Amino acid sequence: MYFVGVDVGTGSARAGIFDAQGDLLGLAKHSIQTHRTDAGYAEQSSIQVWEAVCNSVSEAVRKSRLAADNIIGISFDATCSLVVEGSGIGVGSADHPERDIIAWFDHRAKAQADQINTTKHPVLDYVGGRISPEMQTPKLLWLKENHQDAYHAARHFFDLTDFLTWKASGSTCRSTCTVACKWTYLAHEQRWDDSYFSTVGLSDLIQNNYARIGSNIVPPGTALGAGLTEAAATAMSLHPGTAVAAGLIDAHAGGLATVGTRSGKGVTSTLAYVFGTSSCTMTSSDTAHQVPGVWGPYYSAMVPDLWLNEGGQSAAGAALDQLCASHPASSEAKRLASNAGQPVTRWLADQALAKDMGHESVLLADGIHVVPEYLGNRAPFADPERRAVIAGLGMQTGIDSLIGLYVAGLCGLAYGLRQIIETQTEYGLDTKAISVSGGAGGHPLTAQILADATQRSVEVTHSPEPVLLGSAMLAAKAAHAVPDLHTAMTRMTHIAQRYEPNPKAAVIHETRFHAFCRLQALADEIANEL
Repeated sequence: MYFVGVDVGTGSARAGIFDAQGDLLGLAKHSIQTHRTDAGYAEQSSIQVWEAVCNSVSEAVRKSRLAADNIIGISFDATCSLVVEGSGIGVGSADHPERDIIAWFDHRAKAQADQINTTKHPVLDYVGGRISPEMQTPKLLWLKENHQDAYHAARHFFDLTDFLTWKASGSTCRSTCTVACKWTYLAHEQRWDDSYFSTVGLSDLIQNNYARIGSNIVPPGTALGAGLTEAAATAMSLHPGTAVAAGLIDAHAGGLATVGTRSGKGVTSTLAYVFGTSSCTMTSSDTAHQVPGVWGPYYSAMVPDLWLNEGGQSAAGAALDQLCASHPASSEAKRLASNAGQPVTRWLADQALAKDMGHESVLLADGIHVVPEYLGNRAPFADPERRAVIAGLGMQTGIDSLIGLYVAGLCGLAYGLRQIIETQTEYGLDTKAISVSGGAGGHPLTAQILADATQRSVEVTHSPEPVLLGSAMLAAKAAHAVPDLHTAMTRMTHIAQRYEPNPKAAVIHETRFHAFCRLQALADEIANEL
């Protein structure tokens, strides 16, 4: 028995073929274009996304050398981008009707988010007290106010994950994960709140039992429709009827695959840290905890029957890319990284480790401090207006100074994570370990800096593709290869490496953390004065 996990990130669609033990047998990736403007707009094409998905699955099947008969399930995870399906108009310029996706990091709806937050509606208690412009109801309100033709002509508004399962199976069911985390669905009560939509100016969505945003909400891993349609199966080199599972948001898939290494109370004592273009923190608990500035609590949005609080940083991998691109040695570093067949940030991390600083690589960032909030602060301050701060730069132009800047950026992300952990602890969510996945998360440099900066054990799972593995777990559930997701979690993943805090480095990080907080507060104070 084999399963396909598909992950649609910001820049690519990836597919992996997994066996029942969670081992990866085939992997493929196809790029996705994003059209961005300095005004904060970011748009994609659902046609291109679907083509990239189908091509990735087909190629992964070929690489696995498995017969399609042996692949019995498929599932999807994706960024929490908004798909405006069926309007034929697009979400922006009339010259580009194919651009029908507002990407997750598009902040065009900041004013609408502010407008919604002034209502102080009780629903907002389940998104950390303040709704984000990254969520879907502010974006829908922006469409209704600024692009009425597209808004009224759309047949469906999908989270990208639900769009993919619809394209694969024909089912319009939505995942509890997507609608609870990004659309204000109250999963613990299994209902939408009519008064919320009426209050914020979206009362038309109530019609026909919320048909355009989700009449039928199902748990992740639920088998949808009759499985893969003929058209989807042909495009993916799979068989029609292959089980299609209701999916997860990409970070939540990574969280499912990483906290799955622990059973019982271990799940609730482990924070999942998914390190991608942005970063997400996933904290599970037996009871609901309302933490200001941290999204949630959401019921059964990731691990069945547990509450979830979701924090994170709006720019993580993207922040490191932006930071490094600003350095005079960036072109030279890109050339050297390309020669080594690596992304530049991975190459820089390897170079930092090669400096043989032991567990004290933080020393490479001596005198340089970075608050990497290029796209605001997602948590714990829930402020999309905040911006990055870099202090301590000199006249150095060489590779060594770029390595130091990169390490300082990693430290800044680690200190932002520490702020989230400390805020959650204050409100009753006390986690003892961090399980990392995605992008730079599993690199030894990153893992050790996270451990030292947060004073938590950091665990890295065995799978090189934990986000894809999380989707494959859903596929196993939908195909009835496992009785429930808890079984899939414990069978298909385990811890490969554990990093413990280094006391000497922790002393340095303590000083740097307080400098980070002072810079962050000063930048916020200056911004409010101007």
